Formats: sequence, C-alpha cells, structure tokens
Amino acid sequence: MDLQNLESLIDAAYQDRGLLESGPHREAVLETIRRLDQGLLRVASKDDSGQWITHAWIKQAVLLYFGVQKMSVMEVGPFEFYDKVPLKKGLEKAGVRVVPPGTVRYGAHVEPGAVIMPGYVNIGAYVGSGTMVDTWATVGSCAQVGKNCHLSGGVGLGGVLEPPGAQPVIVEDGCFIGSRAIIVEGVHVEAEAVVGAGVALTASTPIVDVTGSEPKEFRGRVPARSVVIPGMRPKSFPAGQYNVPIALIIGTRKASTDKKTSLNEALRDFGVSV
Repeated sequence: MDLQNLESLIDAAYQDRGLLESGPHREAVLETIRRLDQGLLRVASKDDSGQWITHAWIKQAVLLYFGVQKMSVMEVGPFEFYDKVPLKKGLEKAGVRVVPPGTVRYGAHVEPGAVIMPGYVNIGAYVGSGTMVDTWATVGSCAQVGKNCHLSGGVGLGGVLEPPGAQPVIVEDGCFIGSRAIIVEGVHVEAEAVVGAGVALTASTPIVDVTGSEPKEFRGRVPARSVVIPGMRPKSFPAGQYNVPIALIIGTRKASTDKKTSLNEALRDFGVSV
C-alpha cells in the first residue's frame, strides 16, 4: 500500500471511527504502525530545506491504533503486563541493547547501536544510533531523538499526540540532556546542545541567551550547540513579586573540536550539572 493510500485511509478513519470496522481502514492503521516500528516512517522528519515537518496523519494512526487493539496479558519471564500495545521484539537482530527492565513499545523505532537502560520508549518515538537512554529516562510518544545523544538519568521527553498536527519533542544529533531535565510541548533542541540537570523546557519557557551585552530570548527552541542551565527571574503578580523559572544559555560548545571533546569542555568550562 503506497503512502498516499495509507494517508487517505487513515484520515478518513480519523474523521469517522466507524470505518475501522472495515478491512482496508483497519489494515491501514496496522500497516502504518508496522512501518513506524521498522523505521520506514517517522512522525516528524526534515524536508529538503532542513526544516522539521510533522506528519499529522501518522499521529492519527497512532491514536487510532489504541482503538483497534484489544487489551491482552503479556508475560516476560516473571513479569506480567496487561495492555493494548505489545512490546518491541527482535532487539538482537536490530542491534539494540535493552537492559532489564527497560521497555520499548511496539511502534517505536530504535536504530542499531542505541542503548536503553531501565528507561522507557513510547509508541511513535524514534531514537537514533549511538544514543543512550539512561536509567528512568522517558522518551514520550512520537518524540524524535537523534544520533549519539545522551539522555541522562530521569530525563523526561514529553509525548505529543494531540492535536495530531502539533510538533513532537525533537532532540537533534549529538545532544547531551542532564539528569532530571524535562522537555515537553514540542520543544526543539537543536544539534549538539547541552541541557543541564534540572532544566525544564515547555513551549512557553523563556530561553534567554545571556552571553552577549543584551539578553536574547527564545521560546520552544534551543539553538544548536548552546549550553543551557536553569535560571530564575522576577515576575509581578497581584499578590506580589515572585521568581519564576526560565532557562539560561550561558555559552556554546566549540565547533572546532570533535563532539566528545566539545561536550567534556562544555561541562568543565561552564560548570553544568549532569
């Protein structure tokens, strides 16, 4: 089934769930999730100009998948699960290391060479080769993680399923995300950025570059190679003035060095907690 037919069937079923009772529409949902699982499709991808494009119909298929699947018992050794979405299989053949009790759900794609510690990768997500999803880190529904990234312990990348056209969380190649950092609501972390421990990034969080003579503010996007730490700034309310959280860009990784050396230098030079 070609992509145009898949998209047409998925879109029609999303508008009228009753169509899922028919063979072609139900099969379109199952085929789309199968291709997501194998990495043949991605919820978001770059176009020819390098801009990220969200494919709403694929997210629609993920939502419809929950409707066509039935609850079932799944047993993994001594562990038992009761859910609609099965666990991902064929990890050895795929070249993916998953450390118990790390979990990758069917419909997520993990490239060869990635390591999943006892963390969680949800349906629709994509994790690039050489990336480490460390202990208790979560890659939410449809989140896109590039190659050679490190998601430190307890990192939370939020899932973005609805509305279908909303951009998922995107972490590009070579990024380091520090312990307990939270990135949600479709925030885009560009290539080789370093996000320090405890940074919380939402679509409305001010991300303030304080490296120049005047502050420069971003929202929803961490520029490439930025080094980011938690910050605060005062805000007035009817009950008084209080400090509210922001994120501070305090420097950049050096483009002249390789990624590994650049990361180590960033952590040393800027005192970023990991």
